[in-house]
Amino acid sequence: QVQLVESGGGLVQPGGSLSLSCAASGSIFGINVMGWYRQAPAKERELVATISNGGGTNYADSVKGRFTISRDNAKKTVYLQMNSLKPEDTAVYYCNFRTAYSGTYRTYWGQGTQVTVSS
Repeated sequence: QVQLVESGGGLVQPGGSLSLSCAASGSIFGINVMGWYRQAPAKERELVATISNGGGTNYADSVKGRFTISRDNAKKTVYLQMNSLKPEDTAVYYCNFRTAYSGTYRTYWGQGTQVTVSS
């Protein structure tokens, strides 16, 4: 059974930094796109950043220049470095893996990790 396990959330002051990681366990093949999404209270889940197998990245406008997504294919892990954090970045952050293997496409989600930006 495939699980995505996230770590690194917490409480940070405005202007501070946090680093999130998400590692896949179990038999997962053909990982294509890895990404991070977030959901604030009473809001819909939104894209934060994605990174393709080839290293191409895509960011939400609200985090460009502040957040950096990266991946380690050998470790089946995706990272999110978050700098210059703002109170509006407060949300539950979810990692997401999309796979394509033998003609089958799957999407996996992590359990979520809370990020709170507050003084």
